Amino acid sequence: MFAKLQLELAETAKTQAMNKMDAIAKAQEEQKLVSQLLNEARQSKADAKNKNSKDITTTYYTYDKDGKVTGSYTETAPKGKDYNPMSNEMVKYMDEHGLAYDKTGNDHMHTADEWDVAITALEGRLEELGSNTQQEMVYVQDYMGQYNSYLQGANTQIANSNQTLTSLARGQ
Repeated sequence: MFAKLQLELAETAKTQAMNKMDAIAKAQEEQKLVSQLLNEARQSKADAKNKNSKDITTTYYTYDKDGKVTGSYTETAPKGKDYNPMSNEMVKYMDEHGLAYDKTGNDHMHTADEWDVAITALEGRLEELGSNTQQEMVYVQDYMGQYNSYLQGANTQIANSNQTLTSLARGQ
């Protein structure tokens, strides 16, 4: 009976570890996206400093609370200007996660200095995701330690039971 309990506890620890591993995988996917957005923001800042070499038009979408597109609009940064637009993906991600970006002019156009706000927010988010991932990995290690301990306890109990049964069968 004790061995069965140990096996059930081991299975619970294994399930918890697997759930944490799934959470880590999702966080790593988000880290990858944030890294891409951060690189995009840094490149956009550099482009804004050097003035646009061509017109840059970006289409933005508006969403309802369920994430469905409800409308769209465009913004254009003309050639030679010292500002350029955020991508729709960046705007959506930053809005969904409450990250700050400059809203001067009530648009998504940013000068090099205005890009610093978005870059700082994305760097902070990336750091937060990294810290969360490290903490989740600690939990996985803990659950795997529990799993191993419970499994070892069950195996020991089964071995002891087998030894007792063998002794009884021999009449000892």
